[in-house]
Amino acid sequence: MRIFTAALATETNTFSPIAIDKRAFEASLYARPGEHPATPTLCTAPITVGREVCAREGWTLVEGSASWADPAGLIARATFEELRDEILGQLQAAMPVDAVVLGLHGAMVAQGYDDPEGDFLARVRKLVGPDVLVCAELDPHSHLTAKRVGAADFLVAFKEFPHIDFVDRARDLWAIAVRALKGEIKPVMSVFDCRMIDVFPTSKQPMRGFVDKLYQLEKTEPGVLSLSVIHGFMAGDVPEMGTKIIAVTDNNAAQGAALAEQLGRELFSMRGTFMVAQVDEKEAVEAALRAPKGPVVIADVWDNPGGGTAGDATVILGELIARGVQDVAVGTVWDPIAVQICFAAGEGAEIPLRFGAKSAPLTGDPIDKRVRVRKLVRDAQMRFGESFAPFGDAAWISFDGIDVILNSTRAQSFDPSLFSALGIDPKSRRILLIKSTNHFYDSFSRIAGEIIYCAAGKPYPNTPATTPYQKARRTIWPMVENPWAE
Repeated sequence: MRIFTAALATETNTFSPIAIDKRAFEASLYARPGEHPATPTLCTAPITVGREVCAREGWTLVEGSASWADPAGLIARATFEELRDEILGQLQAAMPVDAVVLGLHGAMVAQGYDDPEGDFLARVRKLVGPDVLVCAELDPHSHLTAKRVGAADFLVAFKEFPHIDFVDRARDLWAIAVRALKGEIKPVMSVFDCRMIDVFPTSKQPMRGFVDKLYQLEKTEPGVLSLSVIHGFMAGDVPEMGTKIIAVTDNNAAQGAALAEQLGRELFSMRGTFMVAQVDEKEAVEAALRAPKGPVVIADVWDNPGGGTAGDATVILGELIARGVQDVAVGTVWDPIAVQICFAAGEGAEIPLRFGAKSAPLTGDPIDKRVRVRKLVRDAQMRFGESFAPFGDAAWISFDGIDVILNSTRAQSFDPSLFSALGIDPKSRRILLIKSTNHFYDSFSRIAGEIIYCAAGKPYPNTPATTPYQKARRTIWPMVENPWAE
């Protein structure tokens, strides 16, 4: 067998002011054929797992380019077309192939393209013809469009949020592909539209139980090959935004459609109960000060670079400063200019510095302090499951009993190693202020005395009922109370 694999991925917050060009991909991951490292990024596990599978099977794996940019705003049209056409050209050169196995995200939006992944998959299908297997792994925070479903034989999404299972789901993707290529099964995909948009953390009930049910059904239901929930991405203003269920069966579309609908209606019945309770910045700081044991983690859930925001909001930090709270470590505040100033000053320097709150309104005020530059690290990175996430050149500054990590490449707070990468022991601090909606939970819950979810400012469109969508359908919950009404 001869199989082509590649990856092209990012998550687009269409409300974000941060435009994306090729430099954003190069800052996160841009690997030409054969250059992808041994460890995967969030959406490139099909490449690294493919190496293992093809070596085991004695098959030829042809690698195309792998590109990943940290979430932000619209991608420049020329950048998307360049990266897309680069992979299509590599696929053309690799022909003939027996299968195409891709790593995608699913929430990419580019200038002039509401559905870049659908466009890409359709071009792949046209190139290889109707008989070649085409499949892809997706992030669940994506848009499942009819064009994508029509172009792919099957799609598999991560089940967990936080996405600790992206390698495991890539193994599922490849396992189905291998059996299909050997003629043992014929994957057929069925989709159900849940007519809703919500946030579904799997670290708590009821989503924890729902996902466990999917795992069980995959093991016990005859003919079921894969079950995925496409959560949807509420910050993507596109026509087919929303939550959907994918059922992949062994040549039984009717079985898949019935099961997808059953699961989708069950999910809809629990709407509005999934997200953990959030407090504002004043309540968050007060609760942290009352906590009997540290470190207390305050998660700034909506200034999350993983959702396309800048990650430079200062609302919670401003409240901590106003209250005179000390023994605090903040990771991170995105401010490339402040980082440059710190690097120019050098370690040990004491300088006046303005940082943060430069990207958008409703993100707080810039912080003006005389700070000490404690440590400088080039190309810093933190762990994320089996992978590493870069956060660029970084500076540890301190003032008034508060430590802040400034970073030059936007990245959410995946893991406590973001602090230790700069020489800060996260376990020794009373309060850790981080920026993430839920990806932080798996790692930070292991060291936290308490976790507080804080909704501060308005850097992210987190209220779909009132978000000023221009393209997204308004016939789903919570835009309407009963989307099933005729």
